[in-house]
Amino acid sequence: MAGIHITDIESAINWWRLRAPGDGVTLGPELRALAEVYALMVFHHESACDEDTMPAPALAAWMRWYDTTPDAPCIAICSTSQGDELCKGCGRTFDEVQDWPVLTPGEKRATWRRITLEGTAWRFNRYAERAIERRQAGADAAPDAPREPTND
Repeated sequence: MAGIHITDIESAINWWRLRAPGDGVTLGPELRALAEVYALMVFHHESACDEDTMPAPALAAWMRWYDTTPDAPCIAICSTSQGDELCKGCGRTFDEVQDWPVLTPGEKRATWRRITLEGTAWRFNRYAERAIERRQAGADAAPDAPREPTND
């Protein structure tokens, strides 16, 4: 039984707001279902709701959003295969890597949340920094910019 964090409920609500905003007076059924869960969580000061007991319409709406998110955080540099208990590449534990195919969506999102908050895996620093550097280098190399003369 994994808890779906309130930030995931918020993300799903925002995703649905873009797709089915309602008529300006009433919410669409997906938004209404998620908003009810969200309101109860806020009212009861809960940060997560139980995936197994979430009302079916809300869970279905959340699952539609969930299906748009990346599945595994793997960056194909798995140090657990070399004996590390915590993967340097993605930040998952050995058990999380091994059990990933059978984890529930809530368990996967809980893992994503943990590794994102920790932010120590290479996926959040070394490779993210390289991607930013590549983008900036590409933006700096304007196609109309004069090129330096070569001595060929």
